[in-house]
Amino acid sequence: MNISKNILLAAMTMTGLFACTHDATDTELAHAKEHKTDIWPVIVSEVPQDKVIEDKVKQLLASMTLAQKVAQMIQPEIRDITPEDMRKYGFGSYLNGGGAFPNNNKHSTPQDWIDLAESMYQASIDDSVDGSTIPTMWGTDAVHGHNNVIGATLFPHNIGLGAANNPDLIEKIAKVTATEVMTTGIDWVFAPTVATVRDDRWGRTYEGYSEDPEIVKRYAASIVHGLQGHAGKDFLGNDRVISTVKHFIGDGGTVAGDDQGDNIESEQALFDIHAQGYVGGLTAGAQSVMASFNSWHGKKVHGSKHLLNDVLKDKMGFDGFVVGDWNGHGQIEGCSNESCPQAVNAGLDIFMVPTDAWKPLLENTIAQVQAGDIAMSRIDDAVSRILRVKFRAGLFDKPSPAKRQFSGKTELIGHQEHREIAQQAVRESLVLLKNNDNILPLSPKLNILMAGDAAHNIGKQSGGWTITWQGTNNENTDFPGGSSIYDGFAAQVNLAGGKIQLSEDGSFSEKPDVAIVVFGEEPYAEGHGDRANLVYQRGNKSDLALLKQLKAQGIPVVSVFISGRPMWVNAELNASDAFVAAWLPGSEGKAIADVLLKGINDKVQHDFKGQLSFSWPKTPEQIVNRFDAVYDPLLPYGFGLKYGEISTLSSDLPETYQLTEDLSVGTQVFNAKVQQPWKMNLFSGDEQRTITSSTQALTGIKYRTIDKVIQEDAFKITLMGDNNAGIQFISGNGFREDLSAEQEKNAALVVKLKREDPIKSPVYLSMSCESEADKLGSCRAAVNISEALNKAAQSQWVDVSVDVNCFAKQGVSFDKIVVPFELSSAGALSLSISQIHFQGEGSETADVQCK
Repeated sequence: MNISKNILLAAMTMTGLFACTHDATDTELAHAKEHKTDIWPVIVSEVPQDKVIEDKVKQLLASMTLAQKVAQMIQPEIRDITPEDMRKYGFGSYLNGGGAFPNNNKHSTPQDWIDLAESMYQASIDDSVDGSTIPTMWGTDAVHGHNNVIGATLFPHNIGLGAANNPDLIEKIAKVTATEVMTTGIDWVFAPTVATVRDDRWGRTYEGYSEDPEIVKRYAASIVHGLQGHAGKDFLGNDRVISTVKHFIGDGGTVAGDDQGDNIESEQALFDIHAQGYVGGLTAGAQSVMASFNSWHGKKVHGSKHLLNDVLKDKMGFDGFVVGDWNGHGQIEGCSNESCPQAVNAGLDIFMVPTDAWKPLLENTIAQVQAGDIAMSRIDDAVSRILRVKFRAGLFDKPSPAKRQFSGKTELIGHQEHREIAQQAVRESLVLLKNNDNILPLSPKLNILMAGDAAHNIGKQSGGWTITWQGTNNENTDFPGGSSIYDGFAAQVNLAGGKIQLSEDGSFSEKPDVAIVVFGEEPYAEGHGDRANLVYQRGNKSDLALLKQLKAQGIPVVSVFISGRPMWVNAELNASDAFVAAWLPGSEGKAIADVLLKGINDKVQHDFKGQLSFSWPKTPEQIVNRFDAVYDPLLPYGFGLKYGEISTLSSDLPETYQLTEDLSVGTQVFNAKVQQPWKMNLFSGDEQRTITSSTQALTGIKYRTIDKVIQEDAFKITLMGDNNAGIQFISGNGFREDLSAEQEKNAALVVKLKREDPIKSPVYLSMSCESEADKLGSCRAAVNISEALNKAAQSQWVDVSVDVNCFAKQGVSFDKIVVPFELSSAGALSLSISQIHFQGEGSETADVQCK
């Protein structure tokens, strides 16, 4: 963190501004009085108001009942409603969240998507129950292509597109995305993300184009034009979708990169740094804006009248609608997912309300209007905005989803022309950080070893928001038509008469001329991707070991780094002869070979074009951005070598570091998601199954993800008591994990949980390690925690902890742990769990002790 930011944070802490959600302090109230709108511009949208449409809006609005109006403001999720619910209530819109599919089937076909769109549409215009014929609209997160659909073209994530710095290409990408989305009958895309990312520890860094607002502003306009078309030409025609500029505002600038945290920038900085994407996007005619989860000076943006109404609508002149994010209204002080008049009064027009909270929210909002808590004029304004966009999009006149221009043309999903655009994006996004002795480009006639766990892994190279929300639990077979990075090299090397070996662990039968090692971050999405620092593979330097193993054998090493952010990889850079930042390239991994390999004629096929749109950190905790008063990154914004240029990066970079973190926090097993290197299993009797979706079941046990703070950050298990059943976290790579440090620190194994009912049967928390003797149980330990559970408050989130010595005294060897956590019972049980971790020096205060 640079000196200027330290001073700012210290000042904010002393004045009470360093906060998240809380009652407003006197300082904050004074700050609120200082709000000014004069720094915000009046946006002249390319899409002016049309008197004909305005008259239609007024006429339709005048005919609507209060219930019909409020229903337009409710956006439930496909897992929580049926076409019959749509027929009865007439929701204005609905969505599929990440990992939600028609029929709850990850492998739903394009026709399955169309069928659901058609059934919801027909139910919405059926006035037999609710008296309304207003067509609904379906919104989806198509953030790097139509990423929820099997076989779609997946483009590089935004961080890679930022490195390409090509607005014309971005517009083409958006147009392709619109085409593939419309093929499945969907009307509306939750993109572009226009966050200007100022702290790379944020788990959504890869959703941002740059740390600098310059690229963000240009790209916002390009994406909106690509999705919606151009005013006066093809605006929201039959081949276009409604776009959403998100997340308004300041999500990329929270303290410490905390997802959904607090942005404490001044209002001028909020505009200069974090609003430029809205200037570009709204000018281009974006029809919707999504409110952000984050706070600004302690106040949740979903409840900020100043930002949503006074700035966005009144001053900037935005006449589309503002949609909330996933139950974001429920985070406002005094609100819940089921009730939040504050959000409507602040300027929110559509509640995004997944889960079964939609029904009480609808009913409560109607009651709040009737009670005068929400003015009818505010409801009319919100619904007018929704109707205005629907008329502009032609939803009242277009055919139903199944009969639209692209519907059912499944050949458009992953069409070759679309993939070629994606391949161009991959090539232009690559950034060459190091190229000693101009080792690149390589001849395809060499004997090449491809190593690393990302070499032949399309899911890993595609990152989060890929089929599933977090981008996890995907296999290469989930990407028909796609290609791994290895696929591209193999095709070209075999064609040129060279040799290529694929070996994840770097072993080989014939010594290669060169090794290309592809490695990097595992997929993640919002919340779950936040980091305390930027060290890559801290405490588990398996990829570095692979690089050194190859170097020790005299093999030149080319590293291809897969990541959603710049990271502190000094040791990995030192161990590499060449180093390429490939970001998250998506489904067209083969295009990387077009740049790293020469052609058969021994000439360069494609030179590097990518340049860093994020500064590369010099230390693990350095937060550095272009134009900082003190600017000293390892590699600056705009850096990127081309072929023939001298590589200036040292091979003797510092590899040691000192972190300013709380060392009492130990190994994480589950923290809003399963942590590396563990995987989670359900078991019942002898039956066992790895968790791969948001809901799963075996005989006698049910599992489903739930929301504690953010989307799907916890899970609930229900045991019926039919037999012994439970959950187990096991080493995902089959290796023994050394957790001896936890025993040395006298740690406790801590579980944050919520129990629903009294515990009437023993509940065992177990741990085990792998050995021949383990078959006899000598390296396995179980502790009955039912008494501790019953002492815990019912229906409240609490920590239950167990002294690790309870396991050690029963024979568990902490230097070879395979199962760090297993919870089981033969009785009925209902538990929700949000976190499992080891807490240093926690044994003395543990709920269960074994002194």
